[in-house]
Amino acid sequence: MPGSTTVAARSWSASPPSTASCCARATPASASGCSHFARALALVDRLLAQQRHDTGKLYSLHAPEVECLAKGKAHKKYEFGVKVSVAVTNRSGFVLGMMALPGNPYDGHTLDGAARQVERLTGTPIARLYVDRGYRGHNDRRKDRVFLSGQRRGLTPTIRKELRRRSAIEPAIGHMKSDGRLGRNYLLGTLGDAINAILAGVGYNLRLILNWLRALFALIVTALLRIELPQTQTSAIASR
Repeated sequence: MPGSTTVAARSWSASPPSTASCCARATPASASGCSHFARALALVDRLLAQQRHDTGKLYSLHAPEVECLAKGKAHKKYEFGVKVSVAVTNRSGFVLGMMALPGNPYDGHTLDGAARQVERLTGTPIARLYVDRGYRGHNDRRKDRVFLSGQRRGLTPTIRKELRRRSAIEPAIGHMKSDGRLGRNYLLGTLGDAINAILAGVGYNLRLILNWLRALFALIVTALLRIELPQTQTSAIASR
């Protein structure tokens, strides 16, 4: 990023100091060209004016919606992109909801919206929600159905067993990032982020269904072979 700032500063030094002065000095013939580059010039202004500890910083000129996301992991402390909410079933891992969250909101403040999306798409109310500790202080309208990772109180044996499966969503997210292009979005703008998140969830479900069909086909073939094998052996013995 420092290299980009240096190049922008060097190329900007020979240009007018701001977008407003550029448009003010433009002739009628060049007014259309000035308006065409107004957005790009405004982004350059914003890039050169920002400081190290500012909030809402600009990280990419071609994708201004990109944000810095703190991961809190030793091998990767930060990622650049847009936060995405993922909701899957507890047992089969089938994706029920995907939602892009521009603005880097607090995880707990996104839970109610994610739950409403799942209920709207499935037409079925959610019985229980299992989330990680980052959802403390969540805004879900039903507090009694939300269970945090590591929670010890108020758990039945069934809930305790299902809560242990909450971590199964991590490899699902990893597969969506590596196989479903969730880790690299090639669609433009905030709308492109939302579309890419939904398509990544759809692709994951299709791959999951194909795996189930392969397993079912293998079981059917195995059952048919077991049925035909004794008949073949019986006919061979009879011929002897």
